[in-house]
Amino acid sequence: MKLSPSFVMAAVAVVLQAGAAQAAMKTQWIDYKQGNTPLSGYLVYDDAVSGRRPGVLMIHDRSGFSEGTLADAQMIAKLGYVVFAEDIFGKGVVPKDVPEMTKLIGIYDNDRPLMRARALAGFEVLKSQPMVDPAKLVSVGYCFGGTTGIELIETGVPLLGFISVHGAFANFTPEAARNIKGRVLILHGAEDPVAPMDQVNAVISQFRAAKVDFELQLYSGAAHGFTHPQNPAEVRADEEYKVAMTRFFKDVLAR
Repeated sequence: MKLSPSFVMAAVAVVLQAGAAQAAMKTQWIDYKQGNTPLSGYLVYDDAVSGRRPGVLMIHDRSGFSEGTLADAQMIAKLGYVVFAEDIFGKGVVPKDVPEMTKLIGIYDNDRPLMRARALAGFEVLKSQPMVDPAKLVSVGYCFGGTTGIELIETGVPLLGFISVHGAFANFTPEAARNIKGRVLILHGAEDPVAPMDQVNAVISQFRAAKVDFELQLYSGAAHGFTHPQNPAEVRADEEYKVAMTRFFKDVLAR
Protein backbone atom coordinates (compact mmCIF):
# COMPACT_ATOMS: atom_id res chain seq x y z
CA MET A 1 0.00 0.00 0.00
CA LYS A 2 1.40 3.40 -1.00
CA LEU A 3 1.24 6.08 1.72
CA SER A 4 0.46 9.67 0.80
CA PRO A 5 3.09 12.33 1.54
CA SER A 6 0.69 14.09 3.92
CA PHE A 7 0.23 10.87 5.93
CA VAL A 8 3.99 10.34 6.16
CA MET A 9 4.59 13.94 7.30
CA ALA A 10 1.86 13.61 9.92
CA ALA A 11 3.42 10.41 11.22
CA VAL A 12 6.83 12.06 11.40
CA ALA A 13 5.34 14.99 13.30
CA VAL A 14 3.83 12.64 15.87
CA VAL A 15 7.18 10.92 16.38
CA LEU A 16 8.97 14.25 16.75
CA GLN A 17 6.39 15.51 19.23
CA ALA A 18 6.76 12.33 21.27
CA GLY A 19 10.52 12.75 21.27
CA ALA A 20 10.22 16.36 22.37
CA ALA A 21 7.91 15.38 25.21
CA GLN A 22 10.38 12.73 26.31
CA ALA A 23 13.27 15.18 26.20
CA ALA A 24 11.31 17.68 28.30
CA MET A 25 11.33 15.40 31.35
CA LYS A 26 13.79 16.90 33.79
CA THR A 27 15.36 14.95 36.65
CA GLN A 28 17.59 16.20 39.43
CA TRP A 29 18.83 15.17 42.85
CA ILE A 30 18.04 17.54 45.71
CA ASP A 31 20.12 17.46 48.88
CA TYR A 32 18.38 18.26 52.16
CA LYS A 33 18.50 17.25 55.81
CA GLN A 34 16.38 15.79 58.57
CA GLY A 35 18.04 16.98 61.73
CA ASN A 36 21.75 16.38 61.13
CA THR A 37 21.23 13.52 58.68
CA PRO A 38 22.07 14.31 55.03
CA LEU A 39 19.39 13.16 52.60
CA SER A 40 19.07 13.31 48.82
CA GLY A 41 15.79 12.93 46.94
CA TYR A 42 14.92 12.55 43.27
CA LEU A 43 12.83 15.25 41.56
CA VAL A 44 11.12 14.60 38.20
CA TYR A 45 8.89 16.91 36.17
CA ASP A 46 8.10 18.04 32.65
CA ASP A 47 10.22 21.13 32.06
CA ALA A 48 8.12 22.11 29.02
CA VAL A 49 5.05 22.79 31.16
CA SER A 50 4.70 26.28 32.62
CA GLY A 51 2.90 27.25 35.78
CA ARG A 52 2.37 25.44 39.03
CA ARG A 53 1.22 21.83 39.03
CA PRO A 54 0.13 19.24 41.58
CA GLY A 55 2.96 17.54 43.43
CA VAL A 56 3.34 13.86 44.28
CA LEU A 57 5.46 12.77 47.22
CA MET A 58 6.73 9.29 46.39
CA ILE A 59 8.03 7.09 49.21
CA HIS A 60 10.41 4.37 48.10
CA ASP A 61 10.25 0.67 48.93
CA ARG A 62 12.88 -1.27 50.85
CA SER A 63 15.27 -1.13 47.88
CA GLY A 64 15.74 2.62 48.34
CA PHE A 65 16.79 4.45 45.19
CA SER A 66 16.98 1.40 42.98
CA GLU A 67 16.44 1.51 39.22
CA GLY A 68 12.84 0.46 39.82
CA THR A 69 12.24 3.38 42.19
CA LEU A 70 13.58 5.90 39.69
CA ALA A 71 11.52 4.35 36.88
CA ASP A 72 8.34 4.56 38.97
CA ALA A 73 9.01 8.22 39.74
CA GLN A 74 9.36 9.00 36.04
CA MET A 75 6.24 6.99 35.21
CA ILE A 76 4.17 9.04 37.67
CA ALA A 77 5.69 12.34 36.48
CA LYS A 78 4.54 11.53 32.94
CA LEU A 79 0.97 11.71 34.21
CA GLY A 80 1.52 15.46 34.51
CA TYR A 81 2.79 15.85 38.08
CA VAL A 82 5.91 17.09 39.79
CA VAL A 83 7.25 14.03 41.60
CA PHE A 84 9.65 14.11 44.50
CA ALA A 85 10.89 10.67 45.56
CA GLU A 86 11.98 11.40 49.09
CA ASP A 87 14.91 9.78 50.87
CA ILE A 88 14.21 7.77 54.00
CA PHE A 89 17.48 5.85 54.37
CA GLY A 90 20.03 8.67 54.01
CA LYS A 91 22.14 10.13 51.21
CA GLY A 92 23.97 7.45 49.25
CA VAL A 93 22.46 4.57 51.26
CA VAL A 94 21.26 1.95 48.77
CA PRO A 95 20.99 -1.57 50.22
CA LYS A 96 22.75 -4.18 48.09
CA ASP A 97 20.72 -7.26 49.04
CA VAL A 98 17.60 -8.43 50.86
CA PRO A 99 19.29 -8.93 54.28
CA GLU A 100 20.56 -5.35 54.14
CA MET A 101 17.12 -4.12 53.08
CA THR A 102 15.50 -5.97 55.98
CA LYS A 103 17.98 -4.51 58.45
CA LEU A 104 17.45 -0.98 57.16
CA ILE A 105 13.66 -0.97 57.24
CA GLY A 106 13.80 -2.52 60.71
CA ILE A 107 15.45 0.66 62.00
CA TYR A 108 12.42 2.72 60.98
CA ASP A 109 9.76 0.12 61.74
CA ASN A 110 11.08 0.13 65.31
CA ASP A 111 11.43 3.92 65.52
CA ARG A 112 8.19 5.42 64.26
CA PRO A 113 9.04 9.00 65.34
CA LEU A 114 12.15 8.80 63.13
CA MET A 115 10.09 7.36 60.27
CA ARG A 116 7.63 10.23 60.53
CA ALA A 117 10.40 12.83 60.74
CA ARG A 118 12.07 11.53 57.59
CA ALA A 119 8.75 11.51 55.73
CA LEU A 120 7.90 15.04 56.86
CA ALA A 121 11.30 16.34 55.74
CA GLY A 122 10.67 15.15 52.19
CA PHE A 123 7.17 16.59 52.23
CA GLU A 124 8.58 20.04 53.00
CA VAL A 125 11.01 19.76 50.07
CA LEU A 126 8.21 18.92 47.64
CA LYS A 127 5.98 21.71 48.93
CA SER A 128 8.76 24.28 48.51
CA GLN A 129 9.41 23.59 44.82
CA PRO A 130 8.53 26.68 42.73
CA MET A 131 6.67 24.66 40.08
CA VAL A 132 4.46 22.90 42.66
CA ASP A 133 1.01 24.06 43.75
CA PRO A 134 1.24 23.66 47.57
CA ALA A 135 -2.54 23.31 47.80
CA LYS A 136 -2.53 20.24 45.53
CA LEU A 137 -0.29 17.62 47.09
CA VAL A 138 -0.73 13.86 47.13
CA SER A 139 1.50 10.91 47.97
CA VAL A 140 2.16 7.29 47.05
CA GLY A 141 4.21 4.74 48.96
CA TYR A 142 5.44 1.37 47.80
CA CYS A 143 5.94 -1.57 50.19
CA PHE A 144 7.93 -0.07 53.12
CA GLY A 145 6.82 3.27 51.70
CA GLY A 146 3.21 2.25 52.28
CA THR A 147 3.91 1.92 56.00
CA THR A 148 5.84 5.19 56.04
CA GLY A 149 3.05 6.96 54.19
CA ILE A 150 0.43 5.93 56.74
CA GLU A 151 2.66 7.25 59.52
CA LEU A 152 3.01 10.48 57.53
CA ILE A 153 -0.69 11.11 56.99
CA GLU A 154 -1.42 10.26 60.62
CA THR A 155 0.58 13.35 61.59
CA GLY A 156 -2.17 15.45 60.00
CA VAL A 157 0.00 16.65 57.11
CA PRO A 158 -2.13 18.44 54.45
CA LEU A 159 -2.12 15.81 51.71
CA LEU A 160 -5.28 15.52 49.62
CA GLY A 161 -4.71 11.80 49.10
CA PHE A 162 -2.38 8.91 49.79
CA ILE A 163 -1.97 5.57 48.00
CA SER A 164 -0.40 2.50 49.57
CA VAL A 165 0.88 0.01 46.99
CA HIS A 166 1.48 -3.43 48.56
CA GLY A 167 2.23 -1.75 51.88
CA ALA A 168 2.34 -3.17 55.40
CA PHE A 169 0.09 -2.05 58.24
CA ALA A 170 1.44 -3.26 61.58
CA ASN A 171 2.00 -1.27 64.79
CA PHE A 172 0.10 1.93 64.06
CA THR A 173 -1.38 3.93 66.92
CA PRO A 174 -5.14 3.35 66.46
CA GLU A 175 -6.28 6.82 67.53
CA ALA A 176 -3.76 8.50 65.19
CA ALA A 177 -6.04 7.75 62.24
CA ARG A 178 -8.21 10.65 63.43
CA ASN A 179 -5.52 13.03 62.18
CA ILE A 180 -5.80 11.93 58.55
CA LYS A 181 -7.07 14.82 56.42
CA GLY A 182 -7.16 13.36 52.88
CA ARG A 183 -8.46 10.27 51.15
CA VAL A 184 -6.63 6.95 51.28
CA LEU A 185 -6.42 4.23 48.64
CA ILE A 186 -4.99 0.82 49.56
CA LEU A 187 -3.93 -1.37 46.63
CA HIS A 188 -3.08 -4.80 47.96
CA GLY A 189 -2.40 -8.37 46.97
CA ALA A 190 -4.98 -10.74 48.47
CA GLU A 191 -2.29 -13.40 48.99
CA ASP A 192 0.31 -11.08 50.54
CA PRO A 193 2.21 -13.07 53.23
CA VAL A 194 4.08 -9.96 54.44
CA ALA A 195 0.92 -7.99 55.14
CA PRO A 196 -1.85 -10.61 55.40
CA MET A 197 -5.53 -9.80 55.39
CA ASP A 198 -5.85 -9.63 59.19
CA GLN A 199 -3.33 -6.77 59.12
CA VAL A 200 -5.27 -5.04 56.35
CA ASN A 201 -8.53 -5.51 58.23
CA ALA A 202 -7.00 -4.03 61.38
CA VAL A 203 -5.99 -0.77 59.69
CA ILE A 204 -9.35 -0.59 57.90
CA SER A 205 -11.05 -0.89 61.30
CA GLN A 206 -8.97 2.04 62.52
CA PHE A 207 -9.95 4.07 59.47
CA ARG A 208 -13.64 3.27 59.90
CA ALA A 209 -13.58 4.26 63.57
CA ALA A 210 -11.91 7.56 62.66
CA LYS A 211 -14.29 8.22 59.72
CA VAL A 212 -11.41 8.29 57.22
CA ASP A 213 -12.40 8.53 53.56
CA PHE A 214 -10.77 5.39 52.17
CA GLU A 215 -10.90 2.79 49.42
CA LEU A 216 -9.51 -0.75 49.33
CA GLN A 217 -8.74 -2.72 46.17
CA LEU A 218 -7.60 -6.34 46.46
CA TYR A 219 -5.95 -8.28 43.67
CA SER A 220 -6.65 -12.00 43.73
CA GLY A 221 -3.66 -14.27 43.28
CA ALA A 222 -1.21 -11.45 43.95
CA ALA A 223 1.35 -11.63 46.75
CA HIS A 224 3.67 -8.94 48.09
CA GLY A 225 5.60 -6.78 45.61
CA PHE A 226 3.22 -7.35 42.68
CA THR A 227 4.74 -4.35 40.89
CA HIS A 228 7.54 -6.80 40.07
CA PRO A 229 5.16 -9.51 38.82
CA GLN A 230 5.99 -13.19 39.19
CA ASN A 231 2.80 -14.72 37.77
CA PRO A 232 -0.16 -13.79 35.51
CA ALA A 233 -2.25 -12.58 38.45
CA GLU A 234 0.51 -10.17 39.45
CA VAL A 235 0.92 -8.96 35.86
CA ARG A 236 -2.77 -8.04 35.99
CA ALA A 237 -2.36 -6.41 39.41
CA ASP A 238 0.60 -4.39 38.17
CA GLU A 239 -1.43 -3.12 35.24
CA GLU A 240 -4.57 -2.41 37.26
CA TYR A 241 -2.85 -0.56 40.10
CA LYS A 242 -1.57 2.03 37.59
CA VAL A 243 -5.10 2.60 36.33
CA ALA A 244 -6.39 2.93 39.89
CA MET A 245 -3.59 5.33 40.84
CA THR A 246 -4.22 7.54 37.81
CA ARG A 247 -7.95 7.71 38.52
CA PHE A 248 -7.48 8.37 42.25
CA PHE A 249 -5.04 11.24 41.77
CA LYS A 250 -7.27 12.90 39.16
CA ASP A 251 -10.28 12.53 41.42
CA VAL A 252 -8.81 13.92 44.65
CA LEU A 253 -6.97 16.75 42.90
CA ALA A 254 -10.14 17.85 41.10
CA ARG A 255 -12.04 18.29 44.34
